[in-house]
Amino acid sequence: TQRIGAYQVDYNDNKITFLDTPGHEAFTSMRARGAKSTDIVILVVAADDSVMPQTIEAINHAKAAEVPVIVAINKVDKPEADIDKVKRELSEKDILVEDWGGKVQSINTSAKTGEGIEELMEAVLLESEVLDLKANTEIPSKGIVIDSRLDRGLGPIATILVKKGTLKIGAPFICNNFPGKVRAIMNERNDRIQSASPADAVQVLGFDQVPQSGDIFAEVENESDLKKIANERQRIKREIEFSTVKKNTLDYISAQIKEGDVNNLNIIIKADSDGSIEALGENLEKIKNDEVGVNIIHKGVGNVTESDVLLAEASDAVILGFNIQIPSNTRLQADQSNVEIRSYNIIYQAVEDLKLAVEGLLKPDLVEEVIGEAIVKEAFKIPKIGFIAGSQVESGTITRDSLVRLVREEKEIIKDGKISSLKRFKDDVSTVETGLECGIAIEGIKKYLPGDKIIAYKINEIKRKLS
Repeated sequence: TQRIGAYQVDYNDNKITFLDTPGHEAFTSMRARGAKSTDIVILVVAADDSVMPQTIEAINHAKAAEVPVIVAINKVDKPEADIDKVKRELSEKDILVEDWGGKVQSINTSAKTGEGIEELMEAVLLESEVLDLKANTEIPSKGIVIDSRLDRGLGPIATILVKKGTLKIGAPFICNNFPGKVRAIMNERNDRIQSASPADAVQVLGFDQVPQSGDIFAEVENESDLKKIANERQRIKREIEFSTVKKNTLDYISAQIKEGDVNNLNIIIKADSDGSIEALGENLEKIKNDEVGVNIIHKGVGNVTESDVLLAEASDAVILGFNIQIPSNTRLQADQSNVEIRSYNIIYQAVEDLKLAVEGLLKPDLVEEVIGEAIVKEAFKIPKIGFIAGSQVESGTITRDSLVRLVREEKEIIKDGKISSLKRFKDDVSTVETGLECGIAIEGIKKYLPGDKIIAYKINEIKRKLS
């Protein structure tokens, strides 16, 4: 699953709305938002995998939101399933199931065979009876944005979970800072419906702009007040953004002065939904160390546009597209401007690729490798060449292009430098092997003593990785 989903199921004359949040660690915020939006959390744990880090994270979100949990132990049909191990590991995380003396319902399920699905539905209905869940349907509707996207034909669309009231077509509303009017309501199957009640998750058309996931959606009774409220909210937002930009710019300049040579990979994110942008942004911002990092300069819902390419060209940025198409004219402009556009459909591939790119900005570790050693037997002075150390290679190889170090009495480093001349008898050579005699001249050295050691070495660059 690469995005949050919302579905409604009819069961025994009851309607149950499910929010399906992705399990990948990239979708932390989605899981947190899902826990805060729901009345009951169904914690799905694979019987053959037991409790994973994402499971622990989901438990913490449920606890923070103070939402009751039902455990669904899935894949119980597999031969390697170990249900008791799952229950034991859950108990270590303060999730004690009923047959272990706790208060949390646990259902054994198999998505493949359908085993336990009806029992899971019954558990949800039982939990809802205990919680005595109720909502007023006669007041102006209010809900939360679960996800949003930009449709080419319909414009901005948001999935709204109605928390109270009844949402009807034509209702004026405000979402975050922008006003709107409900033009159409659709269920998860894209069937148009006339109204939505509490606990319904529906797609709503009528937004001026694509809202952000987690935004509060509220119906406004008096349409004349709508514009006034929106203008005031937008004014406050502009003031906050203006002060933040000034502050961040000053901080950025100060940081550049203090840190000196700092490399950042500038990124523009365009995705099919706000939830995908949020998940990508949070994970990419984790890719950093003291030297390098990812700087997200712009993000938005919808296809990559020509203005995105212009921004990327001006800021030396890479455009990252997720689950979207790249129009041919935009691709052509990007090629002409030498702007790279990378497209992905799976989030961990995008994160891994960007991590490798950031690692490429790291300065490599320089590691010295000794390739040969020679002992000075006698010193000579040759006209037009200068001082030469008559030497014998004791180990390895001495090459004409190697770096050398002159060491005296096994400890004192006289000089680090380059070879200016390497001879065998009277001939210039490029390599001298172990056991052979040669004449070596080091740039800047005029005095060699018998017993001096000449160490030939090279510097290897070792590519570094982010910790």
